[in-house]
Amino acid sequence: MDWTHLLNLEFPQLPLDAADEAILKELAHKLQDNYPYHSPDYAGQMIKPPLPLAQAAHWMTSFVNPNNHALDGGRATSALELETIAAFGRMVGFSKPLGHLTSGGTTANLEALWVARQSNANTIILANEHAHYTHSRMSEVLGMPFQTIRSTENGSMDSTALSVALENLQSQGVKATIVVTLGTTGMGAVDPLEDIIPLARAYDARIHVDAAYGGYFTLANLPKDVQRHFTAIAEADSIVIDPHKHGLQPYGCGAVLFKNPEEGRFYKHDSPYTYFTSDQLHLGEITLECSRAGAAAAALWATQQKFPYVRSGNFAQRLNSSLAAAQGLKNTLMAKGWWVLEPQLDICIFSLPGLKASEISAKNRAFFEQKAEENIHLALFSLPQQNCPWQMEWDVPSITVVRSVLMKPEHNDRALWERIARS
Repeated sequence: MDWTHLLNLEFPQLPLDAADEAILKELAHKLQDNYPYHSPDYAGQMIKPPLPLAQAAHWMTSFVNPNNHALDGGRATSALELETIAAFGRMVGFSKPLGHLTSGGTTANLEALWVARQSNANTIILANEHAHYTHSRMSEVLGMPFQTIRSTENGSMDSTALSVALENLQSQGVKATIVVTLGTTGMGAVDPLEDIIPLARAYDARIHVDAAYGGYFTLANLPKDVQRHFTAIAEADSIVIDPHKHGLQPYGCGAVLFKNPEEGRFYKHDSPYTYFTSDQLHLGEITLECSRAGAAAAALWATQQKFPYVRSGNFAQRLNSSLAAAQGLKNTLMAKGWWVLEPQLDICIFSLPGLKASEISAKNRAFFEQKAEENIHLALFSLPQQNCPWQMEWDVPSITVVRSVLMKPEHNDRALWERIARS
């Protein structure tokens, strides 16, 4: 974002003195040291500009500075938060979800794994080898065993390997919690949830869906072989979605939902000073986090009013534009001779062709730097040999490829695809 317009702003509505304004002007200068995250030319990491309405609602509510831990500190915004969770429940097919907002996906996944442990102290976490590292890290924090399941070539969890792991665990008297990722952060791969559900039922395993990145795509027009796994979300025991990714929210805003509201009993605690102003549910009674910004709930509520979670709505069309952008970039690159993986969501992985993995990696890194000089900002990804369909001499175990996350509707632009593909 161009912050230079702030330099001449005054803030008559705020109690700021001349020294305060001088500090803000200095801050505006310092904020120039950023990538152009709001620009369509930024198609690198998972950073999406918040909706101006969400920013305004967040800013407005911050003057009240409510704390949604208890009704004592956030009465109005606690009600708004419950509305946002109900909207998520309708979107994923949970009729009476227990849930709340968090500071982000890491904490949301921590809570989901914690509830899994409270449900069964003898559970082990099974996750795709491409699942977000938060799961192995939070499993360690919780003292839970963790095991990766190999992926198929396209980066999805291998259901055959999962079946073998579940069989082995059953013989040891151990039950599993399966983390199903709908949209891995690296490749945008979708784990085969519909195929995993009967395995989970056969082995009495719990299913947690990490849809921090991809959860909103349940509203989009996905290919049938991908859509079926999003349709199956309603069968999961818990789900995580990050509104500060595709949900148009400022950082940080995550969400965790549990299908069975009775699991709220695991959070039970007593506080000598917090929950006395109302006998209604205090959100702090069903969260691991204590203080949480009520402004985040207000911003998300406002966004949901403007963009309801319906498949035919404007919000869904924004998601469809991102899917179309990934396909458009793929086709443009392939027409110019690039190697490209088939996008499952809106993440496009591609590479210059070549003979040796090390040489191709060097060419891709040079291309990445070249594009940055052209003010086109992409990302790099280390693609393991087992997930690489292209023929080459493997003198190193993985290949560095180019990765583009096409989160913005403005990315659905042929001129941009041509600029990216131009080597």
